[in-house]
Amino acid sequence: MKRSLAAGLVLALFPAVVTADEVSDTLQSALQAYEDGDIKYALEELDYAKQLLKQIQSTALTDFLPEAPEGWSREIDTETAALLGFGGTGAAAQATYSNGDEQFTIMFLADNPMIMSMGAMIANAGAMGAKVVRVGRQKFMVQDNELTGLVDNRILVKADGADPDIMLKVLETVDYRALSRYAE
Repeated sequence: MKRSLAAGLVLALFPAVVTADEVSDTLQSALQAYEDGDIKYALEELDYAKQLLKQIQSTALTDFLPEAPEGWSREIDTETAALLGFGGTGAAAQATYSNGDEQFTIMFLADNPMIMSMGAMIANAGAMGAKVVRVGRQKFMVQDNELTGLVDNRILVKADGADPDIMLKVLETVDYRALSRYAE
C-alpha cells in the first residue's frame, strides 16, 4: 500500500516526467528512500527534483526573451535568472541588450508570490499618475526608463535602462499569447 500511494503521489505531482533523466532518477531515488523508511532523504530528493524542474521551467521561460533588434546584441543572463527564481518561488529569465552605446534589460518573472502585489499596482497605474502604454493587448506602466507589465496575472515583464520607445519596439516582438500559456 505504501509503495502504490507514494508512486501515485509522485506521478500525480510530476506527470510530465516520462523519460529517464536526472529528474526521473531523482524522483525514483526519493521513492526508494521512502520505501526504505528514510523520510529525511526522500524529502531531500524531492526538494532536489523540484529545483531541477524549476531549472527546466526557467530555461523554457528564456525561450520567450525577444531576439536583439538589428544593430543590437543580446546576452542571456543565466546567473541572475537563477537567483530571481531561487527558492522554488517561480521561474525567471533575463537578457541584456546592447548596441555599444546603450543597453537595457528585459526580465520575465513567473509564478512568484510578489507578482500578485504588482497586479493591482499595474492595473491602477493611470490612477497613480504613471503613464500606461499598450503593446498589443498588454498594458505596460512607464516610469522613468522602466516598463512594467503583467501577463496573465502571473508573469511580470520588466524592461529598464534605455529610452522607453526603444524597449517598446523590442517588447512588441514577444508572443504574449504563447507566454500566457507558459508552463501550463
